[in-house]
Amino acid sequence: MTRAGYDALEAELKQLKSVERHAIVKAIAEAREHGDLSENAEYHSAREKQSFIEGRIKELEGILSLTEVLDPSKMSGTIKFGATVTLIDEDTDEEHTWQIVGEHEASIENGLLNIKSPIARALIGKEEGDSVDVKTPGGGKSYEVIDVKFI
Repeated sequence: MTRAGYDALEAELKQLKSVERHAIVKAIAEAREHGDLSENAEYHSAREKQSFIEGRIKELEGILSLTEVLDPSKMSGTIKFGATVTLIDEDTDEEHTWQIVGEHEASIENGLLNIKSPIARALIGKEEGDSVDVKTPGGGKSYEVIDVKFI
């Protein structure tokens, strides 16, 4: 995982523990004051949200405890995890730039490509100038690698 991805998950964990957890405890207490808990929709909703928050906290703690943070700026060579890759779609001439990152930090809208995605898997080991054929659920695509950076 990149440092930015690790920091984002750590910030989410801190937010859940220090803000969300306390807010939901307060919401549960307020809902209890409304009387009969068996038919109290606010109470059941708050308990469900509490369960989600506690589950997410455990999930994030597990991820962060097992994560190795890699610094892409210290890498070089062929495309691998952490590489920022610029491609040209050979069919449309559209240019795309993505950084290959771990699954927990991936966000295609932000240019962060999941290393387990079909495109990333096809790119691993390639170099500038290589053509890549990618099989995706939407059909086949062909790209040319025009730039590889480790930033």
